[in-house]
Amino acid sequence: MLLLDDTALACLLKRDGIATAAAIPAPGRQGRMVSVALRSRGSGMICGTEEAARMFALLGGAADIATASGTRAEPGQLLIAARGPAEALVGAAPAVQVLLEWASGVAECAARILRATRRVDPAVAVACPRKAIPGARPLALKAAAAGGAAIYPAPGAEAALVLADCRALGGRAAPGERIARLRQAAPGGRIAIEVRDGDEALEAAGLGADTLLLVRMAPEAVAATVRALGPDWPGEILAAGPITEATAPAYAQNGVHALVSSAPYHALPAEIDMAFEPE
Repeated sequence: MLLLDDTALACLLKRDGIATAAAIPAPGRQGRMVSVALRSRGSGMICGTEEAARMFALLGGAADIATASGTRAEPGQLLIAARGPAEALVGAAPAVQVLLEWASGVAECAARILRATRRVDPAVAVACPRKAIPGARPLALKAAAAGGAAIYPAPGAEAALVLADCRALGGRAAPGERIARLRQAAPGGRIAIEVRDGDEALEAAGLGADTLLLVRMAPEAVAATVRALGPDWPGEILAAGPITEATAPAYAQNGVHALVSSAPYHALPAEIDMAFEPE
């Protein structure tokens, strides 16, 4: 599972004005020690406890992970406990809490979309796009994976994606020419094309696309496109957009192979309680 490195975590602490252990003067490290525990207020998927433990370690503390990322927590369940210098932990714990709440909210939203989809058709995959919130991409992708979603395009996948917004730059002949060049550059590689309506989908399929990404199309428009392509079209059909737990079933029953949802990246944060104890 993806993990933020120490440089990224130190930057998160620095933005909140917290110095890492290497930068804390010796008298600060010799001050009063405290312990802090973070617990889930409600039930839901958890993500980010590994990063939280490293953040505490960067401050000269020690942390025990009670609930790993990708694990479902119940109300009151201990997620992580840490012990360290009061000056550092008291200042840093809110940053840790926010990281856990945001990442866990993304993970729980992804898990809910996955459950809603599988209730309709277990064969339909659920993924989140690699194009995540700027500055939060590594954590966003880890959180989506913790909720059970795949990442689209998959890391290392031998595929080329032609974006809908860029497809028309070369005029009407651009899509066919682009596909031909991609075939020459990577023989055997799969080509995915973003489309925004049924007509574009049929055109792209006729030009030899292997995968159609139906972007921000309503469920009924997706269903009509699948019918128009017919059961003999050999490619994959993916519905993409801000697909939620509520709308996922309508897409999943329309014959698509996968849902690619950006909704988890904008989910409400989880609620996590934090409690300090002096030592």
